Amino acid sequence: MTGKGIWKNVHVGTPSHIQSFDTIELEASLDCPGGYDALCPIWDRIVDLKVCCSGNEHCGSELGRWITPFRRRVGHWVTDISGLAPLLFSQNEYCNLSMTTDWWLPKPWMPSLNIRMYNKKVYPVAPVELMPLFEGGTFDKNYNSKYKPINFTVPMGTTNVSLVAVITGHGSDNNGCGEFCITSHHFVINGIPNVINFTAAGSALGCADATPTGVVPNEHGTWLYGRDGWCDGRQVNPWVVDVTSQINLQGENTIVYYGWFQGGNPNPVSNPGVIFMTSQLVFYEPTN
Repeated sequence: MTGKGIWKNVHVGTPSHIQSFDTIELEASLDCPGGYDALCPIWDRIVDLKVCCSGNEHCGSELGRWITPFRRRVGHWVTDISGLAPLLFSQNEYCNLSMTTDWWLPKPWMPSLNIRMYNKKVYPVAPVELMPLFEGGTFDKNYNSKYKPINFTVPMGTTNVSLVAVITGHGSDNNGCGEFCITSHHFVINGIPNVINFTAAGSALGCADATPTGVVPNEHGTWLYGRDGWCDGRQVNPWVVDVTSQINLQGENTIVYYGWFQGGNPNPVSNPGVIFMTSQLVFYEPTN
């Protein structure tokens, strides 16, 4: 997997078929040609999975994100994306999936991906629609100036709402942002804050301590250090918050976003980093 990546047209079934499952997971792994780790790409890079389904207005949305390990070929991860089920709704029951990484890598990764759908029988509601919110950008003094409040009403029949976001920081300015600095991300719904704070970023063993969560152990390079929302050789898990109690199901709502460094707006002197972010509200209806 280099250059334009890998594309696949897959059968996903009807929207009602997808809604009959309460759990959807991505099972992904990375291998590389040859029989030795030394033949794998050296550097850690983002692997991005995008989806485009027939008749779906959210064509091109991100379905999954991973960070490659430093020269290790044993990565195997499971990511729960149940809230993103509406991205897989298709008029003709087929979706195009594309998995890509940086085009310039001198050696290829060999990915494998399965989409697992099953029932844990613990969720009385199913996601039926989602609303895209905010994306990331250059983490400099102007980062927050581009974000405006979003006013919205929920679809008829909605009983539950969740906030789903995937956020990672990259680059290295004079503060170590965005890879090795602590950033916080604030989604304020009707005046109520929902905050994720990447406190492990920059710590000496932040990612080494995270091996039970999927980090590939004993990598080459600086894999042990904590990062801003990610680790080398691991899936990037969606941050999911049940915000139903914060939502007016019958009227107008407002959501605001801003990202902070050390409790305020970022203001690097040079070489600003970047925040890669997707976020959305997911609307649920009862399954019965």
